Amino acid sequence: MLTYYISSLVLIFFSALFSGLTLGLLSLDARSLKRQANLGNNDAAKVYPVRKNGNLLLTSLLLGNVITNSTLSILLGSVVSGTLAVAISTAFIFLFGEIIPQAVISRYGLWFGARTLWLTKIILFIFYPIAAPIAFILNAALGEENEVIYSKHELMHIISEHEDSKLSPIDRDEERILHGALLFSHRTVQEVMTPIDAVEMFEENEKLSADMREKMVELGFSRYPIYRKSREHVVGVLYLREVLTEDEDIEIRKAQDAFETELLTVKPKEKLDLVMTKMLKKKIHLGVVTNNQNSCVGVISLEDIIEEIIQKEIEDEGDAE
Repeated sequence: MLTYYISSLVLIFFSALFSGLTLGLLSLDARSLKRQANLGNNDAAKVYPVRKNGNLLLTSLLLGNVITNSTLSILLGSVVSGTLAVAISTAFIFLFGEIIPQAVISRYGLWFGARTLWLTKIILFIFYPIAAPIAFILNAALGEENEVIYSKHELMHIISEHEDSKLSPIDRDEERILHGALLFSHRTVQEVMTPIDAVEMFEENEKLSADMREKMVELGFSRYPIYRKSREHVVGVLYLREVLTEDEDIEIRKAQDAFETELLTVKPKEKLDLVMTKMLKKKIHLGVVTNNQNSCVGVISLEDIIEEIIQKEIEDEGDAE
């Protein structure tokens, strides 16, 4: 009789093991494990080679679980009456073979899987002749496991959840910047540009007098659009840094070092990520926004785009004052 009790306890243990491993290992996303392994997680590096063959792992563990539970029912049936054996085996399997191990291991699947990996490999080896053909058929019929891809809004929600969690190193500033980085490619130039009426600009024939230089410094901008006759006809950009080295009372259009005629023109409907790429490629920090008639309707700076990404206005010394 003692042998039956010991055998029953051993079978319940294996039932719990198979059930726990099935949920614990298969609830781990293979691609997430690979990513964690590449980042130096030793447990993920151990588990990934086994977890990536999901159908083989699933078939082997389920075979072991079914065989164990069936054997336990037969064993109990030889000791007590049929109906009582079914009731006892169901209660023990349900409570100790399913509920408890799954509830515990589901919370620590990676940790538990890494420390019982040797046992999982033995199980795979034992059931391989049966499990491998079944896994092959499943792979052929169902294909690879579905890849988990998150939309930008889902990623933003995940980032916000991490920021709210005390266990996450992500702070509020990082959350704001990450949100901005995910969304700025959907924003257009016209949403962030400075309208032409609000742009500080100068006519090309104006002279770089002392008063003009002082005014530019007081305005606090490093670049100024230069127009010809009409504000809608921008012909270049004046760089304040070079203005300070130019001869006094020289006309803006004759300031060879400070006046740049190469312009980056963009359209109001263009996306910010594309405009940013153009600016970085051409090393131009100020873009002229033109309509279909090629008339200037505003300007956009690299700073404007960066502010859209970090979701915060960049203030220099002049702004602070």
